[in-house]
Amino acid sequence: MKPRALAPVCAGLALMISACTTTPEEVGSSPEDNEQNPGASAEPFEPVLAPRLLAEMDLDDKIGQLLVLSAQGTTAEENASLIKTHRPGGLIYFDANLDDAEQIARMSAGVQEIAAEQGQGVPLFLGIDQEQGRVVRMPVGTLFPDAMAVGATGDTELAALRAATTANELTAVGINLNYAPDADVNTDPNNPVIGIRSFGSDPDAVAEMVLAEADAYAENGVVPVAKHFPGHGDTDVDSHSGLPVIDLPRDRWEAEHLPPFRAAVEAGIDSIMTAHVLMPGLESDEDPDPATLSPTLIDGILRDELGYDGVVTTDALNMDGVRQRHSDGEVAVRVIEAGVDQLLMPPNPEEAVAAIHEAVESGRIDEERIDRSVLRVLTLKEKRGILEAEPVDPAAATSAMEDPDHAEAAQRVADASVTLLRNENDLLPLAAGTDVRVTGTGADRIAPALADTGMNVVESGEAVLVVGTSGARSSEEQRSLVASGQAQGTPVVVVSQDGPYDLEAFPDVEGYLALYSAVEVSRVAAARVISGQVEPTGTLPVDIPAVDMGIGTGLRY
Repeated sequence: MKPRALAPVCAGLALMISACTTTPEEVGSSPEDNEQNPGASAEPFEPVLAPRLLAEMDLDDKIGQLLVLSAQGTTAEENASLIKTHRPGGLIYFDANLDDAEQIARMSAGVQEIAAEQGQGVPLFLGIDQEQGRVVRMPVGTLFPDAMAVGATGDTELAALRAATTANELTAVGINLNYAPDADVNTDPNNPVIGIRSFGSDPDAVAEMVLAEADAYAENGVVPVAKHFPGHGDTDVDSHSGLPVIDLPRDRWEAEHLPPFRAAVEAGIDSIMTAHVLMPGLESDEDPDPATLSPTLIDGILRDELGYDGVVTTDALNMDGVRQRHSDGEVAVRVIEAGVDQLLMPPNPEEAVAAIHEAVESGRIDEERIDRSVLRVLTLKEKRGILEAEPVDPAAATSAMEDPDHAEAAQRVADASVTLLRNENDLLPLAAGTDVRVTGTGADRIAPALADTGMNVVESGEAVLVVGTSGARSSEEQRSLVASGQAQGTPVVVVSQDGPYDLEAFPDVEGYLALYSAVEVSRVAAARVISGQVEPTGTLPVDIPAVDMGIGTGLRY
């Protein structure tokens, strides 16, 4: 889509360049001129259109580009008032906005058309949380295992495959930004908000996976966002409902949680998301704000020390972790003072805009500070071809979601991730025709998948009991399923579909598979490994201290 407001920009450049694109030897090259979609590790990009657009903007236009608002309803028309009022830099989609592929694509094309008619006609970032696994918003398309499953494969090519496939489906429906990959290092087994969303607890391995996915997203037309700086992996509090405090000394944070973000910065990743966490060990202030509002962490460490000049976005500003000490308007101002560029989901956009306006008019925030953020946003839109993107085709969207290669890719990742951690007396693989009873989490999918592999799935009189679990350490009901089978002298195979830490609850179980995911392809992969159709090749991407198992552990047949 080429917004009509961009036409004068091209005309204004006529004396400098022959068109709104340049050759690689000129000031900067557009994606169309150099490579269709440069990766996250591409050379520094010199914008041409972005500075001209900024020069034509009034303060309302500029503040609008700082906002990423929650999409409304399921049609473009339901978002018209929101876009006309605030001229936002982007919208974020959630489940309630999405129906089928054609509807999503039609909505995306429609909101971009409305945006093209406002102010300087700047197209929108259309974003989504489509991490895969546990965190997905799309009701259509391919479901891949969670990041920790990818970490268990140890294969960055599979990480890139997951991201590239996801990006192809997102672009088919007009979504151009994904709040992924997760760069958190999950060092706390009790983490309630990250867990299997993380690639693991080895910071260097996590960094490799983050870069592989970020490059794949960028190369396939989707802006990647690494999250959640300075790291959300060492907490037992969910920042959606509280304010986590991560009381690590700086040297330990640098060793355990910084490496993925440092690697992302050095690779020039498009965007980084902040975390609503308190990290007193990194602060000079005795009474610090969460990282999202911290000049020490954002302007100081991320910008100045690490040298990051890309787009920094907040995590959702409607989360309790960032709303405990200040009004929503004050939060909006402090976010900008901290060095952030985009405000994701301010709970009251009108209050946020009014507070930022007042801060500029009173001199609390210099308008040049606003300009720096807006230029970063516009530059990223230019770099990724969003400023001149053609409208997405709703009629073609459905076929992209049904590509059989995508389903095959998801199964390939799942098969490679299954980790065998316990196999007493070589219980596995089971011989064809073995009488197997399946119960617990995911039994409705694991049972037919086992039948498909040649197992005899029974309701009673089983030779082997397969128990699916998820969070069994805190579930007496799940633990009792295993205990009852063992009490009858039946060999039990546990299929863990959350973090691998459930093994702590079953110190004497005969067989134990870690899937790191509850998606269908992971449950099918478990059946394939149990039957011997697939060799278990996954290894632990985290430590399980309670059972003395470390990263890299994994049995083979």
